[in-house]
Amino acid sequence: MIGTSKGTGLNKPFLLRPTGKDYIWGGRRLNDDFSKNIDMSPLAETWECSTHPDGPSFVVGGQFDGRPLSDVLSEHPEFLGDHPQTRGELPILIKFIDAKKDLSVQVHPDDEYAQKYENGQLGKSEMWYVLDAKQDAQLVYGLNHDVDADTMRHSIENGTVEKHLQKVSIKPDDVFFIEAGTIHAIGAGALVAEIQESSNLTYRLYDYNRTDKFGNKRELHIEKGLAVANLKGSGKPKQPVRSMKYRQGCAKELLCRCKYFEVHRMLVNTERVRQLVEYGADETSFRVLLCTNGCGTLFINENEYIKVFRGDCIFFPANSETVKIHGKIQFLDIHG
Repeated sequence: MIGTSKGTGLNKPFLLRPTGKDYIWGGRRLNDDFSKNIDMSPLAETWECSTHPDGPSFVVGGQFDGRPLSDVLSEHPEFLGDHPQTRGELPILIKFIDAKKDLSVQVHPDDEYAQKYENGQLGKSEMWYVLDAKQDAQLVYGLNHDVDADTMRHSIENGTVEKHLQKVSIKPDDVFFIEAGTIHAIGAGALVAEIQESSNLTYRLYDYNRTDKFGNKRELHIEKGLAVANLKGSGKPKQPVRSMKYRQGCAKELLCRCKYFEVHRMLVNTERVRQLVEYGADETSFRVLLCTNGCGTLFINENEYIKVFRGDCIFFPANSETVKIHGKIQFLDIHG
């Protein structure tokens, strides 16, 4: 919900509406728990902040209402800031993922490979933040021992590849950084927020011989996948050391910092304090708030506000107006 405004400034934050994806492994939680109201079943992913042509997001309310985020940023490149990572384009893509069933075992190329062999596209490194997970939920993170390409190829073909995969138990609030080249998969029962490079390059190595609703197996990309995959055994992923920093009404901790993006977890609770929490983006980069729990209000000025609920995504242009946040609410605070 967006309140009315008499102002004319361009650098105000705005809500985004996602594109949904109905991949065969998805469930219902993004509609049931996050009120996405997208007419898809299953609803596997929502691309919350995206300028990628495979799944754009759209502005809700204000002077850019209904327009694709890509169009707005093309008209106003200053919204991205002057950070070199942006290169004049939104460098990240933010998703919610509901894995009712196991995702395929897959791998992503790095930037160098993608630019050379995929028409100049970006590669894909990504971060997962686990929002919820059933008791026995797992993910695949690399391999449990060194293998060579022939061994992997033969095990994929004869259905024994799972013996090489390192499986890791997960729980809510876990964080995983998946560097390009890491063989990986989200397991059944996980609800995840994903922050990644702005890319849709996925090389599917193994899909459990599943078929889609038309009885067709999904395409595999074995040779490309093996060309980019790290086939060395991976150590067990360790959770990052996290240090919470407090100020009145707000606590914040760093989850992930890499050359592509930086992500903090931000907890706001102003119910017992008079002072609201101030937030904005400086001139160096845009910022994005992804609401993972709770609800609240972002006061932009005396005449304009944004009501925020679980699952909402808010884009802050570089050098944005400073808002004041009220409520009991949790965010992922993301910037390029």
